[in-house]
Amino acid sequence: MIHDLYGTYPDYFMNASSYERKLLCQHEIIIFQYPLYTYSCPSLLKEWFDRVLTRNFVCEQSKQLKGKYWRSVITTAAPQEAYQYGGYNRFLLTELLRPFELIVLMCEIQWLLPVIIYIARRHSLEDMQECAKAYRDWLKSPLEHGGL
Repeated sequence: MIHDLYGTYPDYFMNASSYERKLLCQHEIIIFQYPLYTYSCPSLLKEWFDRVLTRNFVCEQSKQLKGKYWRSVITTAAPQEAYQYGGYNRFLLTELLRPFELIVLMCEIQWLLPVIIYIARRHSLEDMQECAKAYRDWLKSPLEHGGL
């Protein structure tokens, strides 16, 4: 199932956290696909984390969340070299994702390594089609294929 937060909440007003929690509990693998904005996720996704994954919910529903899988699929505007020590952004992108890993630990969900597509806008059509095919193949059986 694809759940588009921006399509569901075009006014950015998320008042359906119980609906979102129900969706979360119904699925074994949760994939968050987003562009990297200012070293984090877009604001509506951050709002989702804050409203849906509250400490009370996580404590009450820990059995329903435990053992699920989380994967982030991220596009960046900068090349991979920018996310290196001494690079423009000074840190590895995986380090910038640590807050998301902490959310996963809090929820007792299993962290799958993120898929990162660097400088997505500058890839050729052929490269993007290859990425899309690999992604589609992974989605067909995500726990069998590991990474992309």
